[in-house]
Amino acid sequence: MNRKYNAIDADAHVLEPGDLWTTYLESKFQDQAPGLRRESNGKEVFRIDNNNFVDLGQHSEEAFALAGGIGMREGHGPTGNSYSDGKKGGFDPHLRIPDMNSEGIDVAFLFPTLGLFLGGIRDTQMAVASYRAYNRWLRDYCSPYPDRLYGIAMIPMRSPDDAVAEIKYASKTLGLRAGMVNPILDSSKPLHHPDNDPVWRAAQDHDMSIAVHAAVSNGVKVLGDDRFTNDAGSGSAVQHCAGHMLEMASAVFSFVMNRVCDKFPKLRVGFMEAGGGWVAGCLDRMDRHFDDIGANDTGLTMRPSEIFRRQCFISFEPVEGTLPLLAEYIGRTNILWATDYPHADGFTGAPTMIKKMPMAQDLVKDVLVTGAQRFYGLA
Repeated sequence: MNRKYNAIDADAHVLEPGDLWTTYLESKFQDQAPGLRRESNGKEVFRIDNNNFVDLGQHSEEAFALAGGIGMREGHGPTGNSYSDGKKGGFDPHLRIPDMNSEGIDVAFLFPTLGLFLGGIRDTQMAVASYRAYNRWLRDYCSPYPDRLYGIAMIPMRSPDDAVAEIKYASKTLGLRAGMVNPILDSSKPLHHPDNDPVWRAAQDHDMSIAVHAAVSNGVKVLGDDRFTNDAGSGSAVQHCAGHMLEMASAVFSFVMNRVCDKFPKLRVGFMEAGGGWVAGCLDRMDRHFDDIGANDTGLTMRPSEIFRRQCFISFEPVEGTLPLLAEYIGRTNILWATDYPHADGFTGAPTMIKKMPMAQDLVKDVLVTGAQRFYGLA
C-alpha cells in the first residue's frame, strides 16, 4: 500500500448508454440485445430481452431520471424525467472526475445501473453474453483514468462454468480486480452450494474480490417481498429497507457460516449497499452457535467472527450512527463506505459526513481508506 489516499468510494455506479448492448454484444445476439427505448406513448422502458421490459415509470414519472438523481436526499432532483437527464458524470468519465475531486474522493469502484436488470434475461447464454458485453464496455469507460476509476465485473452465477470463465476473462483480459454477484439467486442453488466452489476458487486464484450487491434476478422474489408489498399496505421504502438487509444477511451466513470463506481463506468478500450495523448481531449469533458444542454442526475451523475479520468486509452508509460504536468490534479495517453516486438515494458529501463522526483520526483513516484498500487489493 504505497500510494497515499484520502478517500476511496467502495460502491458507486455508472450510467450505461442505452445502446451499450447493441454496440458491444456479439453479432449472433444482436436481435435480442437489451436496450433503452421509448414507446409510442412516450413512456421510457428498458428492454431486457424479447418482450420482457422494465417500466420504472409505473412508480414515478421521473423513475429513469432518478437513476442519475443524486442530490434527491437534499431535495435537488434531475431537471427532466428521462434516463438521459441523470447526472452527467454517470455517463461520462471525464465529467465524473470533477465531481469526485469536489468531494476529495481519490478512487471510485463502479457497479452497473441498467446492468442490474440483466438477471431478468431468461436465456442463460444470452445473459452470459450480455454480462460480458457490459464488462467490456466498463473497461473502456474506466480506461481514461486507470488509477481513479475501477470497474466491477458482472459475474453470471446461473452456471458455475460460465461464472468461472467470466472471472478469468475479466481478470486476465480486461484487468478488472473485483466481480459482482447477486444475493438474490439466479438459480435454485444457494451461494454456498458445493457446485459453486469452482467460482470461489477461481476468484481466489485470480485475486479477484467478490462484491455481493443486490440486483434483479430471473423471476426470484426478494426476501420479505411477500410480507412488505403495496397490496399489504406497505410501500417501496420498507421493501427496500427490509429486502436489501435480509438478502445481504443471508449472503453473510452463506459465505461465513456455510464454510465458503473457510474453504477459500484467501477469498475476499464484501457485502454492499445494505447498511452495516446489523452485521455485528450476525457475528454474535454465528459465534454463539459455533460455541455451542452440542449443536455445532458447521464444520468450521474457527469462530465465524474470526473468519469474517480475516476476509470479509461490510459497507456502511455515511448516516449510520452505529459506525463509530461498531467499527472496532467488527474490525476497523473491514469497514467500507459508499456514495452510491449517481443514484437518487446516494450521498453527496459522504467523506465529510464520515469525518464529522465522533471517531479518532486513525479510525477515520481506516474507514475512509484502509478497508477498501484491503478489500480491493489496492496498492
